[in-house]
Amino acid sequence: MAKKHTVSETNETISAVITALGEGAVGIIRISGTEAAAIGDKLFRSASGKRLTEHTPHLLVYGHVVDEENSKIDEVLAVYMQGPHSYTAEDVVEIQSHGGLQSLKTILGLTYKMGARPAEPGEFTKRAFLNGRIDLIQAEAVMDIIKSRSEASLKMAVRQQDGQLSKKIKGLRRNLLDIVVNLEAVIDYPEEDIEEITFNTVSEGMEKVKQELEYLLKHAHTGKILREGLQTVIVGRPNVGKSSLLNALLSEERAIVSEYAGTTRDVIEEQLLLGSVPLVLVDTAGIRQTEDYVEKIGVARSKERLDKAELAVVVLDGSQPLNEEDEEILNAVAGKPCVIIVNKGDRPQVNDLTALQKRFGKDRVLLLSAKTGGGLEQFTAWLQSYVYGSEHAISGGAYVQNTRHENLLREALLSVEEAIRAAASMLPYDCLVIDLHKAIDAMGLITGDTLQDEIINEIFSKFCVGK
Repeated sequence: MAKKHTVSETNETISAVITALGEGAVGIIRISGTEAAAIGDKLFRSASGKRLTEHTPHLLVYGHVVDEENSKIDEVLAVYMQGPHSYTAEDVVEIQSHGGLQSLKTILGLTYKMGARPAEPGEFTKRAFLNGRIDLIQAEAVMDIIKSRSEASLKMAVRQQDGQLSKKIKGLRRNLLDIVVNLEAVIDYPEEDIEEITFNTVSEGMEKVKQELEYLLKHAHTGKILREGLQTVIVGRPNVGKSSLLNALLSEERAIVSEYAGTTRDVIEEQLLLGSVPLVLVDTAGIRQTEDYVEKIGVARSKERLDKAELAVVVLDGSQPLNEEDEEILNAVAGKPCVIIVNKGDRPQVNDLTALQKRFGKDRVLLLSAKTGGGLEQFTAWLQSYVYGSEHAISGGAYVQNTRHENLLREALLSVEEAIRAAASMLPYDCLVIDLHKAIDAMGLITGDTLQDEIINEIFSKFCVGK
């Protein structure tokens, strides 16, 4: 069982600039820890003449930052937040100064002289977690909010910070703990006539947890896409309109379009929001046999990106029949997540759409024209359906966005399935307890209930300084 984390015993006070560096109207410096209030009183002179801590907590106070010689450094607003009613659950002082680099650097340097030390990446959020204000899922959701690429991913991250996913996983973990208690009652009191009742209760309970874990994992694909973007590659033989499609989706001339085959020699990567789906979209060199050295390198890179893609957009020329190069690409994507785009729909069609639909599915073969834009809305609708399902929207439930969470949920599911098989085989209850404890620990690693200190440090080291 993983060692449960403990709150750090350090009394060190930390400080950092918590706004993006660069010239701006406002910059904010946060001070957190046992000496935050004292540093705030030394650093800040209010217009009223009162100390910062003599003002009502959580209200902005107008004044100036002064140095050791009582010289004014900057005109600021300051706020004192008394723990535990603050972001870190410690005493916190935040100073809103002008956003110039020199002003922020000078004020931050004064906080160091007065007893604070530089905050490490993610240390403010780490302290909020260690002090019990938030759990680990909520802490990781902070970075998800910062990195959100769409309105849907932002909403999902905010729900995670509010604790929706935490409540779900903690509830499932608690259900397993209750099952273990029932099993251990039978193990410890074999003379009591409770085994048959316990077996039925335990079996039903494990099956319900299994179904809930499967549901979370089923939708983890959607959550990951919203968090990181769908890795999408556009493939096809030369001159079928791949670059034209990229330009049409971006609404700009990003890639060179030419009537000559082999114009695109390397991969072109762009990020965009199509409908409500964030895409990492890659336009590739046309896949074909070639003797041109540079084009050959581009073709090799195209195949490499196709192997790594989460979705392949195969572009065909609808005004021409399929040839060997088309067939080679279609065979390469068989069995992979893909959509077939029959381009040049503004011209007379030669391609057999019905045959393609029988081969790949009616909903995965779309006719459009990158030149005129006809059919692009249909492609956007298909993409939304592919990511979100038929509802085309994220409901108010709990979704998994984090790969770490997904992997641990899979571990938990495997352990629960092992326990179910053990019960079906009438193995000793001790075997079930072992498997269920593995699942309990895996879910505890998600919420932070059974997390080792080194893993905590690794997670928060990925945060930016200031969070």
